[in-house]
Amino acid sequence: MTGTPNAVEINLSAAIVAVANNDPLILTTPSSDDNERDELPFGPFNPLLHRTFETGLREWVAEQTPLRLGYVEQLYTFGDRGRHKTAEDRDLHIVSVGYLALTRITDDGDSLRRSGARWRSWYSFLPWEDWRVGKPAMIDETIRPALHAWADKSGLPARLSRFRLAFGDDGIMWDEERVLERYELLYEAGLIEEAARDGRAEGTHLSRVLGLSMSFDHRRILATAISRLRAKLKYRPVVFELMPPTFTLTALQETVEAISGRHLHKQNFRRLVETTELVEPTGAEQTQARGRPAALYRFRHDVLEERSVAGLRVGGRG
Repeated sequence: MTGTPNAVEINLSAAIVAVANNDPLILTTPSSDDNERDELPFGPFNPLLHRTFETGLREWVAEQTPLRLGYVEQLYTFGDRGRHKTAEDRDLHIVSVGYLALTRITDDGDSLRRSGARWRSWYSFLPWEDWRVGKPAMIDETIRPALHAWADKSGLPARLSRFRLAFGDDGIMWDEERVLERYELLYEAGLIEEAARDGRAEGTHLSRVLGLSMSFDHRRILATAISRLRAKLKYRPVVFELMPPTFTLTALQETVEAISGRHLHKQNFRRLVETTELVEPTGAEQTQARGRPAALYRFRHDVLEERSVAGLRVGGRG
């Protein structure tokens, strides 16, 4: 092998999630190259200043936003050639270590607005992922015919099998955890803006329909974070990182629905919560606009010591 290898820079990117008003939110900052495009908080890892990747991530988030992160876990390392602005890396190659972070919104938002950061629904970037009121119309009206045309043009019928598995077509059940697979399929088919921007496909009018784009490959990082969180709900009590100290069972259900993107049958959900023993009543109640006051609950921390698997294994659609 000849020639001088490209220099590599390590970036640290944060997919910071909160839930408010039954909407799953992702924290974004203004794009450095396009005022109309969002990006995830990120910054370079400096081994002279940062003892660990996570330390560096927390410092970058604190510098760019008023947040102090709580729960953080590493997602994946994103290092594909062409992931950063252009289809060919001829100079500096950017590798990003992605993180999932969970937090609660506790302030009035003024300090956040002053920083330029803002909370946005993650369904504004991945609108086909929200099944809470049924199958999104865009899947049958837009995505399905476009992917069928892509498969027919290529002469590769296996692409249709990938579509059926990813989007739950032809009798195959929708799997809410396949978020990244769905994004990658749309990217490969050239149906979203990032594919055209990366020089991987020609532009298409559908890119304006299929959600907001993000800088670099940050929408791929977001899809990875959603996949991880949806899976983790089922075996770890991470949902309580998004809840206030006390909450009603209705608020808990709505938060799980917001994250998983699916409607849950009320009685089935409450039986599930009782069976898992993840919560305990506080003895207090919350006054409601209609009906009787609702009992308040809190997360039962002892469950973490009682068993290694402690999540909400939500079942089929209710």
